[in-house]
Amino acid sequence: MSKKRILFIATEMSPYLELTEFAEVVNRLAIKSNDSGLEVRCIMPRFGVINERRHRLHEVVRLSGINVSVDDDDYPLQIKVASLPNARLQVYFLENEDFFKRKHIFHDDDEHWFEDNGLRSIFFAKGALETVKKFGWAPDVIHCSGWMTGLIPVYIKTAYKREAIFSNSKVVFTVGQNTFQENLGADFVKKAVINANIKEKDLELYKDANNTSLFKGGAHFADAVTIGDEMIEKKLADDIAKLKGKTIVPFKGLDSDLSEYIELFQELAK
Repeated sequence: MSKKRILFIATEMSPYLELTEFAEVVNRLAIKSNDSGLEVRCIMPRFGVINERRHRLHEVVRLSGINVSVDDDDYPLQIKVASLPNARLQVYFLENEDFFKRKHIFHDDDEHWFEDNGLRSIFFAKGALETVKKFGWAPDVIHCSGWMTGLIPVYIKTAYKREAIFSNSKVVFTVGQNTFQENLGADFVKKAVINANIKEKDLELYKDANNTSLFKGGAHFADAVTIGDEMIEKKLADDIAKLKGKTIVPFKGLDSDLSEYIELFQELAK
């Protein structure tokens, strides 16, 4: 019987990028999933602060050359890969000069919010799913973490619902602490309509275009929700508690052995 496949799509992951404490959890979770007999791959953005030489990133030529269309423009996507230290699993980095090759992540030298952060998150979400298509590797479970992955659950249920590679994929979305107070722009939802299979009305939960709405939308469209931090916004926690028909895994502390995640993945992958 073939191994069940789990794909981690994350904004951050140790040791490459650590914005919150959940970066370390993603690292441990990928390794534990691999050690538990799951076939694991990881995808994250290749921000300019991620040192290519130190982490031994190299281009995957057979995967590069994809053009990702967002807001009526085409953007080239390069794929780089590294082996996670002390583990036999690979992390794929999505690279694009327009969006990710900067000295800073979401704010400039003067702490001003990048005006294209909304477009960057749309590009990352679509680029990650296009990369999986290019893999030709159908994941049984897709675990999304970090606000930049908030659109992926709705994309899988709408924009990509006719793609055979995702036809059996279950989505787990982790809700964490709010890490930005700014807005992604009044036209965020309009730009997030990436093909004819998704409509603006599908993105109603995302219309506030802020950190909370990305978490709320991601949780609504996922098959299961996990709570990744004790500091999540109270109203958001109340909204998630009211969700019907899906497993919700409470936060068990950053020192958890993560068995609750592995049990969830194995249950969803059956």
